[in-house]
Amino acid sequence: MTDIHVIGVGMTQFKTPKHGDPYTVMGKQAISAALTDAGVPYEAVQQAYAAYVYGDSCSGHRVVYEAALTGIPIFNVNSNCSSGSSALYLARQALLSGAVECVLAVGFEQMAPGALSEGWQDRPTPLERFLEIADQKLKDSSAPMAPRLFGAAGREYCEQYGMSAATLAKIPVKARRHALHNSRAVFREPLTVGKSWRVPRSAIP
Repeated sequence: MTDIHVIGVGMTQFKTPKHGDPYTVMGKQAISAALTDAGVPYEAVQQAYAAYVYGDSCSGHRVVYEAALTGIPIFNVNSNCSSGSSALYLARQALLSGAVECVLAVGFEQMAPGALSEGWQDRPTPLERFLEIADQKLKDSSAPMAPRLFGAAGREYCEQYGMSAATLAKIPVKARRHALHNSRAVFREPLTVGKSWRVPRSAIP
């Protein structure tokens, strides 16, 4: 098999953690919408790949079980921000191998309020080397994990390619502009780049 087709897509409403639905509800809604969009019954699905980060082992099984129980293999994919694309890649790989003809890829996340954090505090973090580099770049390790990682990456990019803070600030402005046309987006209020962002590259700490 060489031609792979995405025949159905489903997406739920994005919500803040305090107002979000349980992952079982979100996952089931997304699967149902995708199957309806595809025009195929769940019984046509031969494998499922479930992507998430903040959940116990086999959370993917629980979500797919909410759709139906047919005994298909279900694989859980946990790879931080690349979880969704990894699940989609594995689904495509299964199709290309000829092992199956119809595969489901589903992603979900039930977030906790507050800053992102790691679930295990009694063992080495898999992000240890990344955080060490981030702390060297930022000269400060007091910020939460996610701002440290993304902030350091943004600073590195600005330094390497000469991008200004004003240009960087245009990214969320553009994202909000698109969100205005997406009824499922969680943040839809428009943003603008204030004068405080218009600083020379040399001023970026």
